Amino acid sequence: MSVELSGEEPAVRGLRERKKERTRRTIRVEAFRLFREQGYNETTIEQIAAAADVSPSTFFRYFPTKEQLVLADDLDPLLIEAVRAQPLDLSPLTALRNAMADVFANLSATALAFEQERQALVYHVPELRSAIGLEMDRNIEMVATVMAERVGGTADDFDVRVLAGAMTGAGLAIARITPVNPENIGRMLDLLEAGLPLEQRNPGMQG
Repeated sequence: MSVELSGEEPAVRGLRERKKERTRRTIRVEAFRLFREQGYNETTIEQIAAAADVSPSTFFRYFPTKEQLVLADDLDPLLIEAVRAQPLDLSPLTALRNAMADVFANLSATALAFEQERQALVYHVPELRSAIGLEMDRNIEMVATVMAERVGGTADDFDVRVLAGAMTGAGLAIARITPVNPENIGRMLDLLEAGLPLEQRNPGMQG
């Protein structure tokens, strides 16, 4: 009897996890639909729960707040896994470039559109923009940790944190004005690798 149960357990656990992921996804999709139709501030958690056919208490099991529903970045774990899969002889920026290319190459058009809409909400809804600082800190820690693994250092090493801060800050800067896609991320990494060169836009301004 115990052998039979242990054999079924992974399948049961896998089914449960898939159902949880579907519920989580449905909550987010319905929330974003309501945000588009009536605005972020005008949309309540109760409305989101009703649209997703779950109770408010179920909503809170997946997201502690409406804000966190938007801030949750589903690409982070995929990116970390992809970076860790890169050969160790690659430079940190090259590893990150390849990892991002891999993640976006396997992202469906629907998932990409969802991520672009999420980024737009974060940077253009005033109530969400106030949380950008916390998100930046979280991203710096995430990037520093995975980059430190590659160079055999720690996330607190000065050079590792400078790199993590530069990458996170650059990503934050371009997300407000351009779509999140491999081309724009590649341009950002090109500039970082080149030492951030800036050309004079108006030669007449030179004194």
